[in-house]
Formats: sequence, C-alpha cells, structure tokens
Amino acid sequence: MAKVYKIFISHSWQYTDTLEALRNLINARGYFSATYEESTRDKPINSDDEGYVKRRLSHKIANSDVILALAGVYASHSSWMQWELDKAIELGIPVIGVIPRGQDRISTIVSTRSVVDIKWNTESIVSAIRAYAK
Repeated sequence: MAKVYKIFISHSWQYTDTLEALRNLINARGYFSATYEESTRDKPINSDDEGYVKRRLSHKIANSDVILALAGVYASHSSWMQWELDKAIELGIPVIGVIPRGQDRISTIVSTRSVVDIKWNTESIVSAIRAYAK
C-alpha cells in the first residue's frame, strides 16, 4: 500500500492563496497521497491563549512526516512561522523550503532552517517530500 504523507505547511495567513495553490499542486500529482496538519483560515485554532495555540501546533507538527515552509520573503516577518520551524527542528521533523512561483529572494527564516530549498515545481516538491520525510 502506498504511503500517505502527513504534511504541515508553514505559511503566513496573509498568503492563504499560496497555501491553497501548493496543496492543489500536491493533490493533483498522481500516485502521491497526502494529508495536511496545519491550521488554516477555514480551520483555525480558535484561542487567544498563546500557550494553548502552541500546544496544538506542536501536536500537529509532531504528527507530521515533513514540514513544507513557504519561503517567500514575508516569512521573515512572521513570528509564528519562525516558531513553527524551530519547533519542527526541535522535534526532528525535516523542513523543506518551497520557493513560491516568481520569487527570486527567499526568507532567511526558512533557508537557515530547511534541509533543502526547492522551486515551485510538482516533481521537485514530491521528490523532496519522498526523500526527506521521516
């Protein structure tokens, strides 16, 4: 039976369209199955209690095989993305930087924490997930 990869996509909530585009790109790939662990605007963690939110995110990250980090420069301005990537490293979950289409510069928050940074290409993304997922 084919492996179903559990993926957490670290993203900035201001760029939800990029998150959805990445999910669609992965889901359209034949012979590759994935479920997603991150919180989204549609399924947020509804709490103002930062400790509670961090516990919930920690559980989601720990439950993942790999973290995909959207590596647009906006990631450098997201304290939550930095926290998620640092938590992934602490938990031994590999981080893959995904460079959004048309971006030349990427966030150092992502590039300094990722095992690899890849271009926005279905085969590159799927190959990296297969290579680095725990």
